[in-house]
Amino acid sequence: MTKLMSSQSMTRRAVLGAFAATAVAAAPTFSNAAGFLRGAGDIRRIRMTSPRTGEKMDTIYWIEGEYLHEAVREISLFMRDWRTDGVKNIDTRTIDILAASHNLLDASEPYTLLSGYRSPKTNAMLRSRSRGVAKNSRHMIGQAADLRLGSRSVSQIYRAGVACGGGGVGRYSSSNFVHMDCGPVRSWGR
Repeated sequence: MTKLMSSQSMTRRAVLGAFAATAVAAAPTFSNAAGFLRGAGDIRRIRMTSPRTGEKMDTIYWIEGEYLHEAVREISLFMRDWRTDGVKNIDTRTIDILAASHNLLDASEPYTLLSGYRSPKTNAMLRSRSRGVAKNSRHMIGQAADLRLGSRSVSQIYRAGVACGGGGVGRYSSSNFVHMDCGPVRSWGR
């Protein structure tokens, strides 16, 4: 069994290496976003930086219809609550929305991740400082991210997120970021 797992990992690593330099199209896995699946390719990739931790991520997390569990765990660790170091599994639907939006923007730079998972303690602290933080935020269950791109406006990122039709998209122009989550389809902000 161990040898089998090892050979599967080697195969996946070889596939990752072969595809790492290719242009990648990503798409959400929702029935209402089926248009993004057509022609999306066989791999999905996410690229982010974190100004809070100084970390960078560029990883392929999905190949030929299968999520790579190691890559999804790496993404979850990257998107941790940097204030508490708390980690929550990030919902793959959220990762898909982020990747599909990034693909629509045709941007070469990675997202700047401002907030991924938030512990209830962190969320309560932020809520006490801002009325824009939801009491039952999807950040606390690993289903949301707040992002920006230096080469794209908040409006452009917002429109790309809305075009995916896979969840909630909030525009926070005065704070220069866009919220994306895999909850019910809705949009807000200006």
